[in-house]
Amino acid sequence: MFIDIHVHIRKVPGFPRGGKPAYATPEQLIARYDNLQIEKGILLPGVNPECSYVPQSNEEVIEIAQTTGRFIPFCNVDPRSLNNSWLSPLGDMLKFYRDQGCKGIGEVCANLHFLDPLVQNLFKGAEEADMPLTFHIAPEMGNNYGLFDQPGLPQLEESLRRFPELKFFGHSQAFWSEISVLESAYDRWIYPAYPIKEEGRVPQLMRKYLNLYGDLSAGSGCNALKRDRIYAIKFLNEFQDRLMFGTDICAPDTPTPLVDFMLDLKNTGDISEIVFNKVARGNAIRILGL
Repeated sequence: MFIDIHVHIRKVPGFPRGGKPAYATPEQLIARYDNLQIEKGILLPGVNPECSYVPQSNEEVIEIAQTTGRFIPFCNVDPRSLNNSWLSPLGDMLKFYRDQGCKGIGEVCANLHFLDPLVQNLFKGAEEADMPLTFHIAPEMGNNYGLFDQPGLPQLEESLRRFPELKFFGHSQAFWSEISVLESAYDRWIYPAYPIKEEGRVPQLMRKYLNLYGDLSAGSGCNALKRDRIYAIKFLNEFQDRLMFGTDICAPDTPTPLVDFMLDLKNTGDISEIVFNKVARGNAIRILGL
């Protein structure tokens, strides 16, 4: 029923977070998937030290995908790789992993500005390799993970303009909070609960730039829809070809509220079977060539 556009995994649980396993093992995640009717998941390796505790290799997720048959690998390359230079041939590395079966890049979590030359070089390499890229936006520089952009997402917009052939998959609180006009910059840190009184930068950018897509995973993506059901129906219908279901399961017990919300929208007739199927799995199949 579903294809998960965004999930993390480790062969062994690894370094704990808050006294609990930070990652699910393949066996734990497959058990969750069977219960949730998720056919396959896109594995996003954690290579950036800001968020990964112990950075993960692309080879690990490729091996997991090959041995289980339930996952599709993305690769991930830190923008500082290969000499920490804006001239580093990151495109060559990305093409190598593309040829190993990786269908995209990310989740990019380096705490650098979108317009940092190192990040722009990564985008250039991704466009050359013809691979979509999943990014996480951080609300500030330092003490955080994810690419930084200001409220209003001006650096993201400039990147969308510069790399029109690169498919950007938007994700995280600082991205999805801007489905509406922000009442406070603090809203970029949390899951705003107020309804959509005025459309924000995310729908505006999606209309203007056809290379911006929506990764609905995690509490951030689900909250963007659940905070205003009426607007969610409009948003899902308008951008039905560029929105993708996801969970962002990390730990074995990570909640998956989007499953129930999407099923409820379909079962009540608030969205059609066609729209549901596109967001639940069809867009992932089409965009990634699965």
